[in-house]
Amino acid sequence: MGTDANAEHGFGIWKVTRFYAPLLLQAFSQSLTYPLVAGIVSHGVLGVNALTAFAQGQMIMFMIGAIGGGLVMTGMVFAKTRKGYVEFKRLNTFMMVALLALQALVALPCFSDPVFGKLFALPPELVLVARRTLFWGVLMNAFFFLRNVPMVVLFNHLESGKANTATFARIAVTLAFSVCFPKCGLVGPYWGLFAISFGCLVELVVTWLYARPFVRALPGSANGEHVSLAEQLRFTLPLSLGGFLLMVSPLFVAAFVGRSANAADMLSIHYVTLGVANPVSYAALRMQAVAIEFPAERDDDHRLLWYALAAGALLGVIPALFATPCVGDWYFGVYQNVPDRLLPTVRLAIGIYSFICMIHAVRGRIEGIAAVRKNPRAVMCGQIGYTSALFATLAVTLPTGMPGWLMAVTAVFVAPAVAGALVYAALAYAKRSATGLTRR
Repeated sequence: MGTDANAEHGFGIWKVTRFYAPLLLQAFSQSLTYPLVAGIVSHGVLGVNALTAFAQGQMIMFMIGAIGGGLVMTGMVFAKTRKGYVEFKRLNTFMMVALLALQALVALPCFSDPVFGKLFALPPELVLVARRTLFWGVLMNAFFFLRNVPMVVLFNHLESGKANTATFARIAVTLAFSVCFPKCGLVGPYWGLFAISFGCLVELVVTWLYARPFVRALPGSANGEHVSLAEQLRFTLPLSLGGFLLMVSPLFVAAFVGRSANAADMLSIHYVTLGVANPVSYAALRMQAVAIEFPAERDDDHRLLWYALAAGALLGVIPALFATPCVGDWYFGVYQNVPDRLLPTVRLAIGIYSFICMIHAVRGRIEGIAAVRKNPRAVMCGQIGYTSALFATLAVTLPTGMPGWLMAVTAVFVAPAVAGALVYAALAYAKRSATGLTRR
């Protein structure tokens, strides 16, 4: 049985692609729902400015949810037996309840108004939009946490295609809403939030239906295996802290860009381009799961590294298409309602973003390797480096008078490169330390 399992998870270009392609499409389609509902949000009475408030409310929501960002990798490492699955489910529930309570608390005016009104300098009508988006986003965040459990089961059985089908159900529902709602006059941030949340609920239901047979077939724990809630929590906490710092980074970007010249225009450019750049970046980062399921067979096995570089290069073609006038002017100008005077800059920014996918793919690979080696501190080290590099880049570029959109692009490039390099360094240090102890 062990030999069969090893053969199933051994490296092969077609085998890896068959696992990664659904993950890629899933990440892309998941993130695609946000620019889809942007068409609902930006056609309300507040126009494209409502999208800024909507995005900032969801940014805080995702920042809180990112405290549980290590849960999926934890499940892929530990939830392969019935005991591991049960303990992972308990851990996921515990963190979900705690973090959703925190989100509801932060959405209270006494906490949210200083953040949105002072830190992000939103006017009162947009502060209200951001606050309500954060509060009612509790439902959407709950669906994400509940989805962790069946999604991990599918990943551990190399059934990423079924997880992808569930995501396609989500995007189909969201796409239908994005077409129908504006025609029915159902526009603005709250209808946008309803559309995206309902799609997430559909995805959760489909994922659970696919995962149920695999849950029933989970094997018992091996003799002597110790998979406890406490052990999984110790593995998750460093990843969770790092994930929190990672999600804080967009707040830094928004705070700095909001203080640049022509701040409203700069923030609009930043958010509409991230709506395209983020889906392909997240798709590239799914190389984490590939590295966990297809670990290197020896120390000098660099096949997955070359695979990651090739995948990142291919993903970069997508934002490059949006840099062309025929695609970019329609998507940004017609669908996203961006003013004509900003379109050349928007296309330039998204064209630059097309080169970032290779960085994220290589970074995802090394973070997956760190998870396989049960070294979450290495991942946390990289994520701390990500946040620090982002902050430092913005702090250096703001006084120079650099345009706000270019500040954001520069920081978004520097940060993941630093993160990947630090994870490599941390793993190399851990290996040297272990070798030294063995020799002693």
